Amino acid sequence: MAAFPGLFAALGPNERCDLRMSKRGPQSGALFGYDLQGCDYWSQVVHGTRASIVVGVAVTVFALLIAIVLGLVGGFYGGLADALISRTTDVFFGIPFVLGATVVLVAFPDHGMWAMTLVLVLLGWTTMTRLMRGQVIAIKHMDYVAAARMLGASDRRLMVRHILPNAVAPVFVVAMLNVGNVIAGEATLDYLGVGLQYPDVSWGLQLNTAQTFFAEHPHLLVFPALFLTTTVLSFLMLGDVVRDALDPRLR
Repeated sequence: MAAFPGLFAALGPNERCDLRMSKRGPQSGALFGYDLQGCDYWSQVVHGTRASIVVGVAVTVFALLIAIVLGLVGGFYGGLADALISRTTDVFFGIPFVLGATVVLVAFPDHGMWAMTLVLVLLGWTTMTRLMRGQVIAIKHMDYVAAARMLGASDRRLMVRHILPNAVAPVFVVAMLNVGNVIAGEATLDYLGVGLQYPDVSWGLQLNTAQTFFAEHPHLLVFPALFLTTTVLSFLMLGDVVRDALDPRLR
């Protein structure tokens, strides 16, 4: 739905709008009713999927890459490199996710989706980095790693071929759970008015607009909230499935 919204909605988010239909509820020909501008609300909600999913997945992928590199280097080499990475991680870990993003985005009001993605990446890599570092420290002392070292394996080969494949599984699980958290965070920023801005379409912006009219036109809030909740729960459940598949204790 996020990749090809046109397959699920015949209209674009702002096509064939009629102010005479403004805020009307669900009816024949308009499954979700109409928004403030009289645009088909089903199309609005479907197209709002793209922003949330793209931001959630992009932030998680980039944060995962950062976590793998920093966790692998810090955990394997230790010493000054590990101390520097750990202290930097502690600093960013102490910054509240939504509050920190709000402060930065308010300072740059003309940001777009990718600028917001960058801010969320900078605030969202710490947990996975800590986990990756811990996994690497535990695995690098195992017998098969010591045997590979005695056979002349280089540090790069040890990290990439022997440690990384065995250390990354728990990090993947956290990454899947993180997608749902980032989507919720992105929607919160949009709702607060510091995330995406009109004419962009997102569930957070729809919730921001709907709060004023909830008593008389509840469909404006219910449908984007339902899509948002379902999406977040889906990624959380997917994370549980990945954990069950990768955890040998549950096999």
